[in-house]
Amino acid sequence: MSAKHTRRGFVKGSLAAAAGAMALSVEEQVLLAQQGGAAKGTGEGDGQKARPAPGSQAKLPTGKLGKLQISRLVMGGNLIAGFAHSRDLTYLSSLLKHYFTPEKILETLAIAEAHGVNAVNTNTGGTEIIQRYRKETGSKIAWIVQGYPTEAGDVTGVKKSIDAGADAIYVQGGVGDRLIENGKLDVLEKTVALIHENGLPAGVGGHSLDTIKECEQAGLPVDFYVKTLHTNDYFTARRPDQPASVIHNRDDNFWCLDPKAVIDFMKSVPKPWVAFKVMAAGAIAPRRAFQHAFGGGADFVLAGMFDFQIAEDARIANEVLAKLKRDRPWRA
Repeated sequence: MSAKHTRRGFVKGSLAAAAGAMALSVEEQVLLAQQGGAAKGTGEGDGQKARPAPGSQAKLPTGKLGKLQISRLVMGGNLIAGFAHSRDLTYLSSLLKHYFTPEKILETLAIAEAHGVNAVNTNTGGTEIIQRYRKETGSKIAWIVQGYPTEAGDVTGVKKSIDAGADAIYVQGGVGDRLIENGKLDVLEKTVALIHENGLPAGVGGHSLDTIKECEQAGLPVDFYVKTLHTNDYFTARRPDQPASVIHNRDDNFWCLDPKAVIDFMKSVPKPWVAFKVMAAGAIAPRRAFQHAFGGGADFVLAGMFDFQIAEDARIANEVLAKLKRDRPWRA
């Protein structure tokens, strides 16, 4: 099949034609540039998509989780896992699963590395594709994995992630919230101890600020926290009639109840903070979201990104970080 009849050729041609009629959006410009660069690679003739070489060709500032050195912009795993906080758009998760084929995920990871993003966060469902990417490319991309201990204290899944090659593990936010809500701090202690016993950085995630407060009050020896942070001025933000608890909110439209309280409390926390849901699942523009998160004290930002968004998001992160003013000291 000739290149002009491939999906890549079609997208490139369509965007180029559109450029003559109207100005392209930033995302379209990035995608067009990537398609043009990829067409010079190999693999078009046999239907294989060319991918960037592994390893960073661009740079982002970095920090440490334990001994793990990672970029301050970390790639989120929800999109490549086919999971969307879709609010009332019920087709979105299905759309993601159709878009993010295994080959597209591999391509997306390579693009992330090419723009300086050297760490990816996934749930346990990402194990096979991360292992495949590392094997096929020789990449050393850092893999941060969400852990799902049960309230009964079963940490089998966490051990599997350790054995699979995780570089850091944290208790997933919803799980952390429920464990604290149900008085299961001992399960968090057990999970953190297991991760430490295997020489990895251990973290706890939460949507609720109480999750972080309880861990700090108990002196839990975590290496980092993964806590939501976003402004609440977007169109689908929390309504007064909704519950204050994120994990009990069926509408799935907010993840940080009180951003100011989070920023104020985290000033006193001497451990690295990975902020997530900074764009409120796509409702807030990256520049405003990154400025708010890094300016509010986060040491890292976890961001879900499509392949055609990565270059622009990395550029924005670099620009924000270069001009940043913040009250909280860097903790990583």
